[in-house]
Amino acid sequence: MSVNESIQRLNAIPFDEITKSYQTPCFVYVGEKIEEQYQRLTKAFQKADVKIKYALKANNNISILKILKNQGAGLDAVSLEEVKLGLYTGFKSEEILFTPNSISFSEIVEAVELGVQINIDNISLLEQFGNKYGSSVPCCVRINPHIVAGGNSHIQTGHIDSKFGISIHQLRHVLRIVEKEKIVVNGLHMHTGSDILDASVFIQASEILFDAAVNFKHLEFLDFGSGFKVAYKVDDITTDIEELGEKITSRFNEFCKEYGKALSLWFEPGKFLVSEAGYLLVNVNVIKQTTATVFAGINSGQNHLIRPMFYDAYHHIYNLSNPTGTPRIYSVVGNICETDTFAMDRKINEIREGDTLAIFNAGAYGYTMSNNYNSRPRPAEVLWYKGKISLIRRRETFEDIIKAMLPTEI
Repeated sequence: MSVNESIQRLNAIPFDEITKSYQTPCFVYVGEKIEEQYQRLTKAFQKADVKIKYALKANNNISILKILKNQGAGLDAVSLEEVKLGLYTGFKSEEILFTPNSISFSEIVEAVELGVQINIDNISLLEQFGNKYGSSVPCCVRINPHIVAGGNSHIQTGHIDSKFGISIHQLRHVLRIVEKEKIVVNGLHMHTGSDILDASVFIQASEILFDAAVNFKHLEFLDFGSGFKVAYKVDDITTDIEELGEKITSRFNEFCKEYGKALSLWFEPGKFLVSEAGYLLVNVNVIKQTTATVFAGINSGQNHLIRPMFYDAYHHIYNLSNPTGTPRIYSVVGNICETDTFAMDRKINEIREGDTLAIFNAGAYGYTMSNNYNSRPRPAEVLWYKGKISLIRRRETFEDIIKAMLPTEI
């Protein structure tokens, strides 16, 4: 979806009613956009037995999970807490893939007891898993293909120094452990990182997974991760999902014939499904002009949306209160005592104190990465779905922040 399409969708939302009822800052999600993204993805890979495991680390609100559950999605969980959240929402244990990293073996044991699909990404845990379970509990193995499919180094997971996955160069070691412990490996997994643009690079990584897969005789699925790029800027380049779907499914079906068994094709999209569906609505507190810069200071900050500061991520900013105003150059900054810049020297329709701004692509890694830095509360979350406004997470209060603290006499 282009930025202009995002603006059109935003203008169809009764944001005046939302800001009046729930104030700012608040996250607003469009349910229909999530459904559209899910349907586009499944259609692109419809020539294979595709299974979508939504990466709930992107947005873990129960209402969002329910929308995707109703579409037929499973879940990709990276912590026991995410597993439990999925089960609480109503997902079946067999619909949840548990893909943690740097955890203790005790967490693997608890996940097995919960009945979810285990995905192991290091040699040590694989040995412990085999020693305890042998052939009684199947597992998936996460391979690091040492291929980078995206552009931003902050969001790559397939490079040689990544902490994620077992190096493809350690495959012989993996096979020895599997044989010795009689482990049933029912899936292989890879994830090259986010913002995939070049289908050929992704397919190159896929060939590495195919080459590894022939060594495992009990496979039921191959998991290709995700990382599909969405639009952030006007005329931004995005992943051609339809082209990728055509090429991957064709090669995947060829491999299944070579393997001698029909396998399921899994993906774990997060950002692709929910990023464009979300907006962070904020109010402008101050306009501050220095000798070199005009700052628009807003009532939010990196405590609510850390991606611009953490990943140097671009988020389009739109002036809801003055959409036809004369474009001027602003640096949009937050109210946190820290590096807190959402946009530097950005052309935006004239901003006045009191205006409401919409920050785009806030549906993924917004609330889930938020925090209470400077003792400020997290914002509310609102869902716009089927013509109805619903508060799906109330705004935090000061009491929420201090309720876990245990006062003691000093």
